Amino acid sequence: MVYKSLEDAVKAAKKNDQRAFGFLYDECWDYIYGYLFKISRDERIAEELSLKTLSKAFDKIDKFNPEFKFKSWVITICKNLHIDYLRKQNASNKIELYITERRELKYNIADEILSPEDELIKSQNINDLLEKVKKLKPTYEKVIKMKYFQEMTYKDISHKTQIPLNTIKVMILRAKKILAELISNENSKS
Repeated sequence: MVYKSLEDAVKAAKKNDQRAFGFLYDECWDYIYGYLFKISRDERIAEELSLKTLSKAFDKIDKFNPEFKFKSWVITICKNLHIDYLRKQNASNKIELYITERRELKYNIADEILSPEDELIKSQNINDLLEKVKKLKPTYEKVIKMKYFQEMTYKDISHKTQIPLNTIKVMILRAKKILAELISNENSKS
């Protein structure tokens, strides 16, 4: 179905029409990415926050008030995510500064060499993660492994799988959400 406007696509998306989500993604991506790139001047940050923005917008689409413009609502989400990102970066920078200062005072902050026990824990966590990844749909499992275990770019994954780039981004976005739910559910059982 071809949507005449963003408003038509939003109405369809509220009814869980997957094509409407694709339409909204295509219509809003450049707008959001351009805004984020302009304020961050970093492609990686702009791409990551653009994906998070659309993810959050799609998750909350039922709460969207049609009295407002969709792109304005999405940019508000985008701005809030960027502020959260900056706060986290600021906190991370303070921690790094603290650690550096402590090292200069010749305190042992952490042992750089992993013990056999650390190696076992580390491999166990990876194995647990791989088990959770195996619970995903085969297509999601494949793209998640390519993105995070083979460290391929979205573009490389798209090229290798012959799936359009925007579709790959949406697939990885959805796969990450499902994976996070699996991890949360298992952690809550523990």
